Amino acid sequence: MQDGLVIKAIEARLPVSDVRRSATFYSEVLDLQVGTLWPDDAPQFAILSRDGLRLQLGVSDQREIGSCTLCFDVTDAMAWHSRIQAKAHIEWGPEVYFYHRREFAFRDPDGHLIIVSEVTSDPVTCSAD
Repeated sequence: MQDGLVIKAIEARLPVSDVRRSATFYSEVLDLQVGTLWPDDAPQFAILSRDGLRLQLGVSDQREIGSCTLCFDVTDAMAWHSRIQAKAHIEWGPEVYFYHRREFAFRDPDGHLIIVSEVTSDPVTCSAD
């Protein structure tokens, strides 16, 4: 930061097929708050937020749908797992990996992979492959 310029945030924008459906999913599953849903009658764009972080959703063509992975670095991954498993199908985990993180994953309505991860000193529970 020698030049005095600051990058204040990086926001992911997920390509989705239905902004309202995806905003509802992220609101219900991860408790993100919908701040912007535009336009009201047929949303093409949304901004959701939680804990000072923001996620953008935007309508896109089919080539991009389901092509992203989001990694959420959280506290208490097991509590998140308990909360999410009633609302979304868990793809894998939770497992503790050799890189000292407990992780599990699920998919949003468009097939984007969502990984929930926390640092842990617990023993490894799965093989490296």
